[in-house]
Amino acid sequence: MASYEATARAGGGDDSGYGAKSWEVEVLSVSRTDLGGIKEASLVVSSSKGGGGGYNSFDSHQQEDIPQNDEELTNHLLSQLGPYGFFRFESGVHRVQRVPVNDVKMQTSAVSVAIMPSLPDHALPTALPPNELKIDTMRASGAGGQHVNTTESAVRVTHIPTGIMACIQDERSQHKNKAKALKLVAARVYSHRKEQETKDRSAIRSSLMGGGDRSERIRTYNFPQDRITDHRCKVSVSGVSSWLSGGGVVRNFAPYLYMMEREERVEKLEEEEIVNAKKQSRSGEKRKGSRTKSSH
Repeated sequence: MASYEATARAGGGDDSGYGAKSWEVEVLSVSRTDLGGIKEASLVVSSSKGGGGGYNSFDSHQQEDIPQNDEELTNHLLSQLGPYGFFRFESGVHRVQRVPVNDVKMQTSAVSVAIMPSLPDHALPTALPPNELKIDTMRASGAGGQHVNTTESAVRVTHIPTGIMACIQDERSQHKNKAKALKLVAARVYSHRKEQETKDRSAIRSSLMGGGDRSERIRTYNFPQDRITDHRCKVSVSGVSSWLSGGGVVRNFAPYLYMMEREERVEKLEEEEIVNAKKQSRSGEKRKGSRTKSSH
């Protein structure tokens, strides 16, 4: 979480500040373990100036305007992206291999990351009609003092048609917790609907993002070998700690993944053209056969 938050607050820029944009980070909720680690967290990254999307934003420029040098191409691509476009390929399972300080054997752990496009506040009433929502209030649990535990400040919002739910209790204000819960549910419902649309029309192959499936292992951080490997683009880099502390992991792998997606889209279009050509050929042969029979 710390690495993503630092990268987002830097606006996606590198260590020198190159490419940084005006991005804002809002922590919706954080659930910690007994040892002080993070069990689950939700962040919202937004651009105050707007702009920047995903593949389409990059691809909309004329081909001759795109640099051919790898470093220039990377900077050109990332400069076109907004928060969602910058982080979108981080969805999936990130595996960590390390030797704990109290052990001598290497252990493997994993964290599941989901990157979802968020909706602006003015679009929430349309995306989440009141008759599709169930809103419950309750007393917050855990540490927080007398106020937190004696007032019904915690809010749980449930989207009835999908069963998607979010519970927020971080703020002392019930109104603020409700606003955060609505924002989180809206993002999850929107992402759910987009995933269904993608599956229905098979617009993106599963090899790259798995349709947003968070059970797919996408990257391994191997501390003993000091190596990070992305399993989709088959690219590895050395220096785990430096990449994580500097926030450059996303920036390093994003161009490879965007180019990979671009190539897959081209292949898919070529396959569709072949299929359509075969269908037209068969249709023409059938019509020709019918005319031959009628002439006899």
